[in-house]
Amino acid sequence: MSKYFGTDGFRGYANKDLTVNHAFKIGRFLGWYYGSEKNAKIVIGKDTRISGDMYENALAAGITASGCDVYLLHVITTPGLAFVTRSGGFACGVMISASHNPYYDNGIKLINKDGEKMEENVIEAVEQYLDGTLEAPLAEGDALGRCVEFSRGVDRYEAYLEKTCPTRLDGIKIALDCANGSAAPIAPRVFKELGADIDQLSVWPHGTNINNNCGSTHIEALQAYVKEHHMDMGFAFDGDADRCLCVDENGELVDGDLVLYICAKFLKERGEWGDSHVVTTVMSNFGLYKALDAIGIGYEKTKVGDKYVYENMKKNGYLIGGEQSGHTIFLKYATTGDGIMTALQVMRVYVETKKKLSELKADVTIYPQVLKNVRVTDKDATLENAQVQKTCDEVSARLGDHGRILLRKSGTEPVLRVMAEAPTFDECEACVDEIIAAMDQVGMLIEVKK
Repeated sequence: MSKYFGTDGFRGYANKDLTVNHAFKIGRFLGWYYGSEKNAKIVIGKDTRISGDMYENALAAGITASGCDVYLLHVITTPGLAFVTRSGGFACGVMISASHNPYYDNGIKLINKDGEKMEENVIEAVEQYLDGTLEAPLAEGDALGRCVEFSRGVDRYEAYLEKTCPTRLDGIKIALDCANGSAAPIAPRVFKELGADIDQLSVWPHGTNINNNCGSTHIEALQAYVKEHHMDMGFAFDGDADRCLCVDENGELVDGDLVLYICAKFLKERGEWGDSHVVTTVMSNFGLYKALDAIGIGYEKTKVGDKYVYENMKKNGYLIGGEQSGHTIFLKYATTGDGIMTALQVMRVYVETKKKLSELKADVTIYPQVLKNVRVTDKDATLENAQVQKTCDEVSARLGDHGRILLRKSGTEPVLRVMAEAPTFDECEACVDEIIAAMDQVGMLIEVKK
């Protein structure tokens, strides 16, 4: 496991876990690493956090000091940064964002020239430089890099988004909750250009209100608004707009699992599906799989993380994949989850089928789910314990085709995540508690975390 960079970048409390010095050094490394390439250029984007300017300036100073030109997009979504990187001939991209986290956190994500998450060997080299075990000489004289304002990169991204939606949205009443984040200056323009009648929520970022009681992590605000104002639907994004959750005309949630079903079924009915599969993580709801089985669409399950979803999709050429939380990847158009694009693809289905969102999701029964985090003495030993395994097998057999259980290790703590899905909440609770009791009986349990 990397020391600084996790699966979604180097993230932490601004100027405590992730400091301005870290940003400068990352810039120094990237400028040196790519500066040896002829005409190499690096592009930087950010969300709306108050610390974003600080990191942007530090990264730019480091990159140019090492001899590479840097292009500044300023506020853009993470998928927008990925699009600009791969379409604009950049050596790499750097996104400054902590996604759905509060404003006082921030992060640095590295994107390769193809718009994908950076290769591990480059991440390892960055960390070696941060730890002082690798050198990167300063550039001198005319070898120094320059800073270039690049707002037209954002314009190109917006135009590309519009092209991915092959239909007009005239007269459709849509509420957009932009989480006071990256989507705020972009999503309303795109939807207006396509003719939608939009109401805008949380589009006034001031540096400390990103994700604050708004956006996809607080979907209840949008649900209430859609219902009260009789909107046709609503879309909520997170801070860097790589997620999208939807709300139907009744104010009911349409999560990432339902989006996968709606879009995959539509493509199959339109003859655009071929032999593709839907790619999910192991956390997708049991009801999604039952619904996909019913319409003859296959699926794959990966570890939790959109990184793993994308790797599976790219390897197999699958069209759609994503997570329950709203990261949805459309491989035809993007290399990462894109919240605005997801909303536009849902709109295409809505317009072309002439069905309301409540109708489009009606065939999926989302099963109740209970998940408890359990601190144990040893994660692997607990999973391999014969009594724990026996209990899991008994619970699974009892659920049969009407539910499932899942035990998953935390990547950072001595914690197991025990999850059950069943026809009722009480059944879920009973299944989870039975497995936790087995852990306690064999002396592995420390506590059930709240």
